[in-house]
Amino acid sequence: MNIRPPRIGPQPWEIVRSKLDQSLPFANMRDTPYYRDAVWEQFSKAEYERRYLALRAKMREHKLDVLIVPGGPSHWSFGGGMLWLTGHWEWHALASYVLVSLEGEPTMIYSMGGTHAEAVRRQVAIAVKDVRHSRGGRYAHVMVERIRELKLERGRIGLMEVDPRHADYLPVNQYNVLRENLPDAELVFTNGFLHELLSIHSAEELDCVRKAGALCENAMAAMVARARPGVKEYELRAAAGAAILDGGGDIDFLIIGSTPMANPAMIFGNPRPSGRVLQKGDIINMELAAGYRGYTAQIGSPICVGEPTEMVKKFWNEITLPGYRRIVAEIAPGKPTEAMRQASKFFRDNGYQSRPIQCHGIDLVTDQPHVAAEHVSAEKFEQVLKPGMIIMAEPNPITPDGMFGIFLGHTFIVTQTGHEVVDNFPLEIAVAKA
Repeated sequence: MNIRPPRIGPQPWEIVRSKLDQSLPFANMRDTPYYRDAVWEQFSKAEYERRYLALRAKMREHKLDVLIVPGGPSHWSFGGGMLWLTGHWEWHALASYVLVSLEGEPTMIYSMGGTHAEAVRRQVAIAVKDVRHSRGGRYAHVMVERIRELKLERGRIGLMEVDPRHADYLPVNQYNVLRENLPDAELVFTNGFLHELLSIHSAEELDCVRKAGALCENAMAAMVARARPGVKEYELRAAAGAAILDGGGDIDFLIIGSTPMANPAMIFGNPRPSGRVLQKGDIINMELAAGYRGYTAQIGSPICVGEPTEMVKKFWNEITLPGYRRIVAEIAPGKPTEAMRQASKFFRDNGYQSRPIQCHGIDLVTDQPHVAAEHVSAEKFEQVLKPGMIIMAEPNPITPDGMFGIFLGHTFIVTQTGHEVVDNFPLEIAVAKA
């Protein structure tokens, strides 16, 4: 299959301004005055230079001439490498892409043309100057064009994951276009590049995590204020989401559920908050994740509608809080991740269960190390905690009969001397008006 040339080239403003009702000129507009007054927070030029330098060092290590870096809107990527290299978070498509060569300028291949693409060009200008649209989803055709421009059609081309957690790469139709149009190239499926590059966060990245933590705190406060008899679970979700969006953030996930304290049947929040109506005597469990410029923090702490019962207070004071504190005490530089797992034995030693996961790392979103009750999953470079790593401590102890549990989680930055929690939500059972 031969690649089809673009039907029309970039259209400068003086040409396109009188042809805005024509599809091809509109889709290919360039250098318009649109969005000239828009304001986006962005990382510094030095920060992007650091990222591209680190990525190209990784390319040289693996003898790659080109790297195709995707990023999409799923939880496990939340923009992935594409976001890391541009500051853009994609919501139109499975993924947008950045094509990075060792020497040439990077090229971003964005899902949409027209005014959408013009806005993105302005947003990412500090990081990427060459932003091309996908021409209706023909991403790989645009990649081939750029690779030919770079005269690298015989090179080693690395493909990073769209979804690293589930090891998903670019769609087969796009892979086939690359394979058929670059027969002399070697296509290489890379593994885990982004996580390794993001395991230790820069100062600018840590500031985003702190901001995400503040948004999590705001979301919790909004839920406490909204919770009362007659309110539905999804209305709590709306309150939490509005607080995150009001602060300039993005919603990663909002897991919220409720159950009667006197007759519980819930150990973890509902991944799909329902129309269940809150009643006096309910307890609300949740896990929330807020994003800020792609970097997420997570939080969860129980809310009672009315005063907690004696059973709930006892469970909190004797099991949930002391077990959580034992785990958090092991978040410090030089500590092995295994120490957090050992600390989580507190629940079993006291006759209780828990959900398997006790802690996990965060790069952009949830990732390794994963500390479960029975094992630790971590790459060699993250088996010992280091300053700049992010750890979400999130034990979820459960009663022996499996009917009641409390999720308690906060996000921590590993510092030079210990750890820093990124929110100030109190370590206590929140009580909403009944």
